[in-house]
Amino acid sequence: MAEGFSGVLAWAEGLYAVVVSYVSNPWFIYQVALILGSFALAWLVARRLEPALEARARRVTGNPGLLRVIAALLRRLDWILFVVLLVGVLSVMQSVTWPSRSYLVTIALSLSVAWLVISVLSRVIRSRAIGRLVAFAVWGYVALAIVGVTEDVAEFLDGLSFSAGEMRVSALLVLQSVVFLGATLWIAISAGNFLDQRIQSSDELTPSLRVLIGKLLKILLIVLAAVVVMSGLGIDLSAFAIFSGAVGVGVGFGLQKVVSNFISGIIILLDRSIKPGDTISLGETFGWIRELRARFVSVVTRDGREYLIPNEDFITREVINWSFSNELVRLDVEFGVAYDSDPHEVSRLAIEATAAVERVVSAKQPVCWMTGFGDSSLDFVVRFWIQDPQNGLTNIRGKVLLAMWDTFKENGIGIPFPHREIIMRTPVKLEHQTGMSHD
Repeated sequence: MAEGFSGVLAWAEGLYAVVVSYVSNPWFIYQVALILGSFALAWLVARRLEPALEARARRVTGNPGLLRVIAALLRRLDWILFVVLLVGVLSVMQSVTWPSRSYLVTIALSLSVAWLVISVLSRVIRSRAIGRLVAFAVWGYVALAIVGVTEDVAEFLDGLSFSAGEMRVSALLVLQSVVFLGATLWIAISAGNFLDQRIQSSDELTPSLRVLIGKLLKILLIVLAAVVVMSGLGIDLSAFAIFSGAVGVGVGFGLQKVVSNFISGIIILLDRSIKPGDTISLGETFGWIRELRARFVSVVTRDGREYLIPNEDFITREVINWSFSNELVRLDVEFGVAYDSDPHEVSRLAIEATAAVERVVSAKQPVCWMTGFGDSSLDFVVRFWIQDPQNGLTNIRGKVLLAMWDTFKENGIGIPFPHREIIMRTPVKLEHQTGMSHD
């Protein structure tokens, strides 16, 4: 450990001496002034040109890809002008003085071009924060390569190390692991999303099978990426045997709900009890399934609310799947009419009115049955079928009731309302109270 730090100190002292000797040269100050002046000029010109160029770019229609590229270049117009100015400055300096006196301008030009290219290419990453982090990391490595100090920096980071048993851990190893793992996971996730989109667009597979295959592919690619990273870094995978046992115990106690929901999700996908697009009822929640996730099911209700219900609830609780085997659903609507109505005529009119409603399936004729003699009415129930329960149940019941109301009104059939008769059997004598003062 002490030898590593002594080597690091010696490297730092040598670098300090080189920097001091170079900064003391007058041409260093000239080059810094030219670089800063070029950047300031490019920034001022870009501020004036960008609004006008952006207004012209907005006229581009019918080609969103080209418009996106133009917008990305306009956001970096100051760097583009800076590179152009540095090219001009470097050409003039190399024609009037020694090339060694323009070394700093050459480095600045190379770094600027590298940053411009990397910042544009990093736009392929959707997350802006991750894209910027990747851009800075890649540009930092390229900058070290341009300056020519990659080996010195690698040696410096390798000197910052400690031993853990038989394994030597250094800052260089940690940095390589993070970069390698991040790049491999990004490739695995991107490939998984691409394959998942292709699978979801396949009409030959059922919706549940498409979701299951997509999730298994993503998990497999991520695990494969982690194994490749550890193997590439020379990490012995057998060292994780004890660790995996401890993780298994932790999963059994602390993450049992997470694992339960994950396993329940796989069971749901395998037995195809529910799938995206199904209309379901779970407790007081009625809606249609928008998406199946590894931990929960997204259910959208008629009022626009989206419920994220754990997968375990679909295994342990009673679920009504209105569209499990077919889309046909039978609904009942109860009503009553006055006692002076003809029950046969009421049944006929109720069936005709229900069959005329738009969403009622015409292939299955509605039926109407008398169910009892109520306190104030003859009680009936009309039964009909629909094949789009996801469009709502209350609204179709309301339309059927309105249709029967209009029909009954046209045919003189009354809808009774509850009433009570009070019979006074014991006469009550109201005596006039005397002796009361009157104003």
